[in-house]
Amino acid sequence: MEMSSLPLKERTLYIPQMSYEGAACMAAAFRSIGVNAQPTPEDDIHSYELARRYLSGDECLPEAVTLGGFLKIAERPDYDPERTAFLLPTSNGPCRYGHYLPLAQKVFHQIRGEAVMFTAPTSNDGYGGIGDEAQTLVRTGWRALVAADLLRKMLLITRPFEIHSGMSDQAFNVSLEDICSVIALRNVSSRKKLLALADALKRSHDRFLSIPVDRYRFKLVIGIVGEIFCRHNHFSNNHLFRRIEKLGGIVWISDIAEWVLYTTDEEEMRLRRYGKQLSFQMLGCKLKQAVMRHDEHVLSSIFVESFAEYPEPKHVREILELARPYLPREGANGEMVMSMGKTLWYQQKGVAGVIDISPFTCMNGIITEAVYPRVSRDFRGFPIRVFYFDAQKNDLNNDLEIFMELAAHYAAHKKASSG
Repeated sequence: MEMSSLPLKERTLYIPQMSYEGAACMAAAFRSIGVNAQPTPEDDIHSYELARRYLSGDECLPEAVTLGGFLKIAERPDYDPERTAFLLPTSNGPCRYGHYLPLAQKVFHQIRGEAVMFTAPTSNDGYGGIGDEAQTLVRTGWRALVAADLLRKMLLITRPFEIHSGMSDQAFNVSLEDICSVIALRNVSSRKKLLALADALKRSHDRFLSIPVDRYRFKLVIGIVGEIFCRHNHFSNNHLFRRIEKLGGIVWISDIAEWVLYTTDEEEMRLRRYGKQLSFQMLGCKLKQAVMRHDEHVLSSIFVESFAEYPEPKHVREILELARPYLPREGANGEMVMSMGKTLWYQQKGVAGVIDISPFTCMNGIITEAVYPRVSRDFRGFPIRVFYFDAQKNDLNNDLEIFMELAAHYAAHKKASSG
């Protein structure tokens, strides 16, 4: 069956839940240019099993979870493939991420015989019919990712201390709805929308500050790195954040915006490598970075006091330089370098330990796991643990309890040494 010619704006666009808040905010960004976008349904064992019917077993967990979310949409009684689109970017390189799109196309177009659209609007396809609104979407999408990261971080540093269970989650949900309503505004100037989003984040910040908390409870701060989808998708990591909180921990996670900043910095490095320091491409790259940092600063400045104990690097190269003695960016790329550098950043900032969340057989997790023992030795037994996930409901409690005991011992020893 040939694909329907209906443009994207006449379809419903579904966005995979790398994180729910990220997908919700990105869907709102698409709605701001007239595309009816929604997050895919919550991932669960049913959606995973839907995908497994079409997989060989060699695919990574995020690939199966993403496909399962799309197939869950196709189960709905009102599903119309000719009026449906799925957001699914792709990439080159050895990571299986580049396989997601052709696999999904095969399942829907060949096995199901359907004309559903898969899209990732880029300059290569004229921005998928978005046209003149493409640059607006790019900037709004960046702000959406930053807002989602800030909201998630506020939740994670508040929930472990709440006196009344559930209040932080409630504030998070109300705030997310508020933020998405602002991101989705149409026909508003870029400056006005940025200020409106800042106001929404200020309201969110105030909601969290109004939650009764007991800050005298001792908590172990645990840094989280690893594969970007698995570390943010709660089904994929078996709700590890809440497990850590139950054992007396605070989750400090590497955010999604950090990855975007890394890819833009890599773009600059490639231009330098090819001798294009003085070129229109470099000028465009520098302007893009400046705009991104400006917008990020406006939004994140609201949380400066609340995040004082959980600072982020001023530039992504700080992370890359920390990784250099173990995994230099010139010889290694992507999440393995970022995970290594952020692990060392967390160690410098005094966390009790780091957990690397990776899908089973993930190249990035395998490589970092091979280097982490050296890092741990170099920093007097600093606890680092890779947890692999494959959607099997294995009991993580014993391993996690052991890790938390090691983290508590490390924190106590460090405190005694400094005292």
